[in-house]
Amino acid sequence: MKELSVDVAVIGGGPAGLAAAIEAKDQGADHVIILERDVELGGILQQCIHDGFGLHRFGKRLSGCGYAHHFIESVAEKAIDVKLKTIVLEITDQKIIYAMNEVDGMMKITCGAMILAMGCRERTRSQVFIWGTRPSGVLTAGTVQRYINMEGYLPGQKAVILGSGDIGLIMARRMTLEGIEVEGVYEVMESPGGLTRNISQCLKDFQIPMHLATTVVRIHGNKKLEGVTVAQVDENRQPIQGTQRFIPCDLLVLAVGLIPENELSRQLEVEMDSRTKGPIVDEHFMTSIPGVFAAGNVVTVFDLVDYVSLTGEIAGRGAAKFIQGKLNLQMPAKDVLPGDSVNFVVPQRIRTVNAEDSIPIYFRVKKEMRKVEVTATVDGQVCMRKKHAIALPPEMMVETIQLEKIHEDARELRVSVKVG
Repeated sequence: MKELSVDVAVIGGGPAGLAAAIEAKDQGADHVIILERDVELGGILQQCIHDGFGLHRFGKRLSGCGYAHHFIESVAEKAIDVKLKTIVLEITDQKIIYAMNEVDGMMKITCGAMILAMGCRERTRSQVFIWGTRPSGVLTAGTVQRYINMEGYLPGQKAVILGSGDIGLIMARRMTLEGIEVEGVYEVMESPGGLTRNISQCLKDFQIPMHLATTVVRIHGNKKLEGVTVAQVDENRQPIQGTQRFIPCDLLVLAVGLIPENELSRQLEVEMDSRTKGPIVDEHFMTSIPGVFAAGNVVTVFDLVDYVSLTGEIAGRGAAKFIQGKLNLQMPAKDVLPGDSVNFVVPQRIRTVNAEDSIPIYFRVKKEMRKVEVTATVDGQVCMRKKHAIALPPEMMVETIQLEKIHEDARELRVSVKVG
């Protein structure tokens, strides 16, 4: 078995992993390595040929590939070690990684710090309980995107999309441009799941209808998909009798949500958040295991890649400080909690002694609200107020809390959103 010793090992070469590796290197980590299972760096960005990436970071509209290219070039310039087509088999709380690839064979990699940046994966048919047969032609939106944009295949001629997440909306436009008839987008919830801009640019501009409070209840066909039955649902998301409608199609595209990919995190037994489905992290995105950090969609599913890169940089900075012995882990952490109308917050813990002048808090609201006020309280005392015209569940919100507002003896920081 080949043995390596590195300062910082990053598992995953997507936007979070790239940003984390670059920042760790910039902050003084000498030997940084990225372990990526795909054949190239960039992660899901490589199949995103549509624009809309980098508006915050670069101030211009880039494709996913263009956005990734900036980071991949920087990784090469900084001589960060990269191992592609590498599968991580096991990680330990002693910060040892067991991995393998066709060039090195089995590897034992001992790290000073480890950053988990494995991203997320799509939910499948089995996770949304659709009755019927198992023909070909039932694919997740990301798979359809890869087939069309990277492999050059058209997976069908007439499509139905279930779910109004951003990937499904973007693929509605992409399939239409490639000549695939998109019959409609069906969403079980009463409000869309994707960004407002994608609903406008991907559906309304192409006259693709969206049917809210409606879902696919049955799949038809044996070897090949022949059609689906859709039905309206009631307030309990149960099909309403008499509303069923058969739609002939040869492609059902599932855009029914993303799940942080945390099999390795669970194997390591890091403390998890049932709301985010990811590790509980502190101000440097360090998990409950000292020296093990997490970044990007492993922590929670972000809507903008800019946020993913930012969390990668926070984790990379934290990893560099950890190996340099600059983090005080003896001070008890303060809890960061979701308040009124807030579904979750990230990070969930902070140690002000380790933070810089301010801390970004990421959160999502539970329901659509207009003319809202975001407040942050420290042990019940308001330390931040900010007005917003609208707050939507699909869109991540972020507020920056100044550390001078959090006194040393404080126990908790709570973020709430109210109309007013």
